[in-house]
Amino acid sequence: MSTLEFQQHLVGLRQQLYYFALSLTKDRDDALDLLQESTLRALTFQEKFKENTNLKAWLYTIMKNTFINDHRRQKRTRVLMDSVERERTTVRRVQTPATAESRMVRSELDRSLDQLDTTFRQPFVMHHEGYKYHEIADHLGIPVGTVKSRIHQARQRLMRMLTDKPLAA
Repeated sequence: MSTLEFQQHLVGLRQQLYYFALSLTKDRDDALDLLQESTLRALTFQEKFKENTNLKAWLYTIMKNTFINDHRRQKRTRVLMDSVERERTTVRRVQTPATAESRMVRSELDRSLDQLDTTFRQPFVMHHEGYKYHEIADHLGIPVGTVKSRIHQARQRLMRMLTDKPLAA
């Protein structure tokens, strides 16, 4: 089938494709967008159409797959945006003005952290700054297992330091 014949058949099926798109999207504007995207894909991959096969079925398949892929993409985007919104909420809570009690706890934590040996403090601080285990390992030139162990030991030592000291009232 020549390019001209292919395009003429495509234009001839436009109305039927629009109704199929409308049945999938339930919205006129979305149906027109889907029709346009599907038509573009059909023209782009025209060479993959096999002679003596059903063009209409091939176009419906393209449209259905385009709809499904777009739906999945939108779903992933929604999940990502929900995650971003949760992070923003967390950041807002963390960035609220510090109370006298929270400043006191923070200074106690900083003092305890300063008392920690550098071997444990550095991986611990990097991890809490958001570095991944493998990034810390690469930066410090030690195995990932050692990084995990040192972070764990740092937590244990900090908890002991903080529980042994009574907080000022």
